[in-house]
Amino acid sequence: MPLLDRLLRTRLAPVAAVLLLAFVGPGWAAGAPTVTAGGIALDAPWKVKIYELAHSKFVHPAWGWQHSERDYLLAVRLARGDGLKIDTDVLFAAAFLHDMAAFMPCPGPKIEHGECAARQARAMLAGTGFPMRKVAAVQAAERGHMFYSDAGSDPNAIVLHDADSLNFLGDLGAARLIALTGEKAPSFAPAVKTLRSFLVKIPPRLITRTARRIGAQRAAELRTFLDHLQDETSDGRVM
Repeated sequence: MPLLDRLLRTRLAPVAAVLLLAFVGPGWAAGAPTVTAGGIALDAPWKVKIYELAHSKFVHPAWGWQHSERDYLLAVRLARGDGLKIDTDVLFAAAFLHDMAAFMPCPGPKIEHGECAARQARAMLAGTGFPMRKVAAVQAAERGHMFYSDAGSDPNAIVLHDADSLNFLGDLGAARLIALTGEKAPSFAPAVKTLRSFLVKIPPRLITRTARRIGAQRAAELRTFLDHLQDETSDGRVM
């Protein structure tokens, strides 16, 4: 039994059928695509399965399904802005599974999470109806999605890399990183330090022209946020 089917049957039973119907909706049987919260058309049964898994199991303010939706939508925007031809099957699968190691770690010694996602991709997609001849492209996009990673030359990997990188900038980037401090963290100073480093590290790593333009705007937005935060926390001495 494919890994995805096992997860759905063992972790979601007995409500799996109800959840699936909620996401698929009555229009699927008539051939009308279901649309995600962000407006992505679930125009194939395998997309419904992957989205349902992500929506129900990949739940976190920084790494969850909402982040995957934002990555996908922004990646499509970048492709259009730069005139890049992308495969939306590859991009959808990579976007919704690229951070799954945060929820489904690979066994054995810890490895980089994009590599972990790539190693799990085939098992996750097998049996869903995904066109398996495209798995290698999904794996390449997952391996290259982080700002510090080499995205290679495939347009799908390039736009996912840039979209994911942009989501570390701006007010949204601040919210994501501060959310990682958790309830027991002594302060959010480490998150602020990391965000400051992103202002230096990420913009030069952006590949597409459209991402560089958006990145400049988001970097300025993040810098303003951090400056205001410093001003409002005891002159920056207490975070």
